[in-house]
Amino acid sequence: MLEIRHLKTLHALREADSLVEAAERLHLTQSALSHQFKELEERLGMQLFVRKTKPVRFTSAGLRLLQLADATLPLLRSAERDIGRLAGGTAGRLHMAIECHSCFQWLMPTIDQFRDAWPEVELDLASGFAFAPLPALARGDLDLVVTSDPLDLAGITYVPLFTYEAMLAVANQHRLANKPYIVPEDLVSETLITYPVERDRLDIFTRFLEPADIEPAQVRTSELTVMMMQLVASGRGVCGMPHWALHEYSSRGYVKAKRLGEKGLFATLYAAVRTDMLDAPYMRDFLLTAKDTSFSTLDGVSAVR
Repeated sequence: MLEIRHLKTLHALREADSLVEAAERLHLTQSALSHQFKELEERLGMQLFVRKTKPVRFTSAGLRLLQLADATLPLLRSAERDIGRLAGGTAGRLHMAIECHSCFQWLMPTIDQFRDAWPEVELDLASGFAFAPLPALARGDLDLVVTSDPLDLAGITYVPLFTYEAMLAVANQHRLANKPYIVPEDLVSETLITYPVERDRLDIFTRFLEPADIEPAQVRTSELTVMMMQLVASGRGVCGMPHWALHEYSSRGYVKAKRLGEKGLFATLYAAVRTDMLDAPYMRDFLLTAKDTSFSTLDGVSAVR
């Protein structure tokens, strides 16, 4: 009567807090997920959760199945890892670099879980800002690169992790704070605070300002997100960054997060991997863990369509 997929869908619904977000995490349509729940409830003869509640409210039957999911799914993942070790060996190397200052928020928990599961894999992490990580990946110096700027390189596969929205942080009393969204012309007189990377790797320049032929009054850089937020909150500039990085500050009322353009500015984060390493058991497990961790820890991300 019960299948593993049922436990996974219930677990995803609890974590996502809505059918729409749960469907995205499971790479299903909302209608397919609704049908799956309806079919299970008809089998059981009991309702599992109350529709149209937010947060989702589970029935007694739903809560009991969630207890089963919490006990079973970690055992399943552990068994899959053990089988992967038996099939492909436990040793290996995973040297990675990131091209994203704010990625540490979800990448470090991923690395912690991976290290516990694959203790014999040699793990190393470097910032990709002091060198060109994608050519290093192609040469074999690295094994994985987290990037939002894929290059067409032979032998490299880009695995989409999630889609995110780039937004603009402004002070609570800023003249733009009450606008429904920001247009490029709004930044003509502003100091734009960015991470210290080339403009061609910053979406706010390449996909927002430059197509409109707009240049901010001044550009200022900082390596630390918390320092950038302090500068914004004190009225010394505005800052573009991913919604997940801003959420910690905007949710506490420290700054306001504004949409870039009427429809928003969206981008995709990828894990770049050499194609010949995609089938390595530890690499597959790292990619799955990275996706699970990002969806469970980051606000405002969605599955890549």
